[in-house]
Amino acid sequence: MSNEEQAQNEDAQPVMADVDATQDTGVDAEPAAEQLTPEQLRIEELEAALAASEGMVAAQKDSVIRAIADADNVRKRAQLDIDKARKFALEKFAAELLPVADNLERALQVADPANESIKPVVDGVELTLKSFISGIEKFGIEVIDPQGQLFNPELHQAMSMQENAELAPNTVMAVMQKGYVLNGRLLRPAMVMVSRAPESGVNTQA
Repeated sequence: MSNEEQAQNEDAQPVMADVDATQDTGVDAEPAAEQLTPEQLRIEELEAALAASEGMVAAQKDSVIRAIADADNVRKRAQLDIDKARKFALEKFAAELLPVADNLERALQVADPANESIKPVVDGVELTLKSFISGIEKFGIEVIDPQGQLFNPELHQAMSMQENAELAPNTVMAVMQKGYVLNGRLLRPAMVMVSRAPESGVNTQA
């Protein structure tokens, strides 16, 4: 090998070394994973805490709304019970008074209006009955006197049925005992006699 060729080889070796060094450096120089700064970590912690707090507030708000609704329902039920108790507090007492009205009416039914000697007594009984009915009506008690009306099974109790060609079937022909209601609630049904069509059997249609 000539001196010139040897010199060329020596000059080429450092270049190859530089190339190898560059290649090695390229392999080891990949960018490292991005690291969060302490400030960024703190922000993430605060955001997570805020989200948890908002969820807790939403849950508590829902609980409060439900509690308010439950309390309102309880209040309404209690008020309804109070109203019912006040409305029907006289139910048993009123039921005990009804025989008094029955007896006064029976006394008027058997009295002879043509007998002048008992007229003051009859007038007194009539006045007493009117005062009695007027008094109980002030407390929500109403009389059921369905004479001539159609039979109503919710308010009337049919004691008997009788054929009658002059009246429509299921018409109240006679009231044996008047009924009463207290604030719309039935205290006692009216006991009645009901008409039916001649030779047609019992008509049960109200």
